[in-house]
Amino acid sequence: MPRGSAAPKPGVPGVRAGRAAGPGPGPSRVGRLFQDGAPGGPVLRLVVRWLRRPLLPAVRLWRRNIQLRVVAGTLLMSLGVVLLLGFVVIGQVRNGLLDAKEKAAQSQASGGFSAAQDQASAPPVPGGPDGGTDGTPARSSLNWRSDLVVQLASGGQSAFNVVALSSDAEGSAPSRGARASGGVEPVTSIPAGLRESVGQGTGTFQTYARIQYTDGKHSEAALVIGKRLNDIEGNPYELYYLFPLTQEEESLSLVKTTLATAGLFVVVLVGAIAWLLVRQVVTPVRMAAGIAERLSAGRLQERMKVTGEDDIARLGEAFNKMAHNLQVKIQQLEELSRMQRRFVSDVSHELRTPLTTVRMAADVIHEARADFDPVTARSAELLGDQLDRFESLLADLLEISRFDAGAAALEAEPIDLRQVVRRVIGGAEPLAERKGGRIVVVGDEQPVVAEADARRVERVLRNLVVNAVEHGEGRDVVVRMAAAGGAVAVAVRDYGVGLKPGEATRVFNRFWRADPARARTTGGTGLGLSIAVEDARLHGGWLQAWGEPGGGSQFRLTLPRTADEPLRGSPIPLEPEDSRRNRERAAAENGQDGGRLATVPGQAAMGRSPMPVSPHAPIPPRQGQGASADPTALPGNGSRVVARGAGEATGDKAPSVRNAEREGTTRGR
Repeated sequence: MPRGSAAPKPGVPGVRAGRAAGPGPGPSRVGRLFQDGAPGGPVLRLVVRWLRRPLLPAVRLWRRNIQLRVVAGTLLMSLGVVLLLGFVVIGQVRNGLLDAKEKAAQSQASGGFSAAQDQASAPPVPGGPDGGTDGTPARSSLNWRSDLVVQLASGGQSAFNVVALSSDAEGSAPSRGARASGGVEPVTSIPAGLRESVGQGTGTFQTYARIQYTDGKHSEAALVIGKRLNDIEGNPYELYYLFPLTQEEESLSLVKTTLATAGLFVVVLVGAIAWLLVRQVVTPVRMAAGIAERLSAGRLQERMKVTGEDDIARLGEAFNKMAHNLQVKIQQLEELSRMQRRFVSDVSHELRTPLTTVRMAADVIHEARADFDPVTARSAELLGDQLDRFESLLADLLEISRFDAGAAALEAEPIDLRQVVRRVIGGAEPLAERKGGRIVVVGDEQPVVAEADARRVERVLRNLVVNAVEHGEGRDVVVRMAAAGGAVAVAVRDYGVGLKPGEATRVFNRFWRADPARARTTGGTGLGLSIAVEDARLHGGWLQAWGEPGGGSQFRLTLPRTADEPLRGSPIPLEPEDSRRNRERAAAENGQDGGRLATVPGQAAMGRSPMPVSPHAPIPPRQGQGASADPTALPGNGSRVVARGAGEATGDKAPSVRNAEREGTTRGR
């Protein structure tokens, strides 16, 4: 019978990430809190899970909705443009307002400083407010600075305030005390840096500060301009003009509000426009995706609605043409397949009648072969053998036609696979003895129960075991059973010719043979593994294979414990442990860092101790839990054919047979 690899593809397996071993610094005190055994670890995981749960729908929607991503991106970019434009406009407006304010303030302050200096330098008027009754000057009046501040501030009409401060150490005298208009706090309203600049220089200095008031009024930003002058007594003092920026702040706030409102309106408008435009493109794509899903589900009459003459309309027309051509081709293929199945079924049925007649005649000739000459007698024996093959081929063709027509029915009931394996091995023992090998069973100390069709499972295992014995080159064949989780598995391992690269994709093809020149000593029809694959699929299970040139192969049948239960893993790894160990040893000898690389994805040992069965290592003693396996040992991605490394040639027989005999697991001789 042909060698095999995986026909069904159960899906991409899960891979458990390992942790690198070796010396290294231990975890810190904070790191220990996040470990599994730490008190804070589970709490932290619960908090993270609790925070992630409400975000998962939003993340899923973001990944699946291209319209949402385009609109969100457009909104973010337009918002960035509006913010940048707003910052530029606000900066320009603020600079313009401040420049205008500075020019007006400097003009007003320059006039005030000139008036104050002129008033201090002017001679007193006899009989005036600055002179005595006899005409003598009275220029040291206590109210001179107060009158000056009131006089200068009277022309501002609340547009500015005036503050006069003494610049010498005797400023605490009543005649040299601080004077201010409009309830301004003179000391705290004038920055110390500005006072220092004014006290040391002779020019005009300015800065921005906040005006503090003594009457409880809120402070406000202002432009402060100061200059050092001399009073009527010739003593230096500091005169400051304070120009509030309240009006400019109100104007700037109005500009900011206007820009924010206009920017928000623009962003919303751009988002709405982007939504509408993207919708015109995304909607036909969504319709095409929905129709494609319905086409894949078998509804071949589905078509897209085409309107207009743009690119989307051309896409719809091309999609409809493609769907029509696919429908025509599929119908043609279905008709051809139907005719082929009917032809095979009719031929198989029609051949039964003449085959029965030929069989009866052949039996008569075979029984009378003792009276024939040796050549005729041998011909009678060959006739009987070929008729047996012919009948087997007709039975397989009828079975294949039932699978093709979907008429195969599953009669599932709870069975113990150990009994099925015993029956299969009992029938294959004579062939194994003729080949010079043995059949070893591992993992039969615990029940391996599953809901399955015993007849079909026995047919699958018979194909696998006979196939392994036939291609095992006289070496031992190991049958391993295990059950874990919701699955049971039976693996058949041989150490024969194995599988060559490129053969894995053709192993389960009908009438395919690994070696066309190889004789079929058991009379195989070339349909055994094809039927076995269909039987496994009918159970909802997997039939997979692994092999390497010169290193043998392993076929694995995985079935669910309960009928109609989906499989999530297999209790037995697809790649044997001895092959994995040989690969690791060869990689270590070659100096490669690949000892831990699994040949079959997802087939890691998951921390189990290896159970090697090879000509190089004995079978370990079986323990109480030998039949169980790690339920997370997921299957591979189907077939695997790996290269045989140097120095990994297989011996003639497994020396482990003696160990297996002591455990009572040897079948055969």
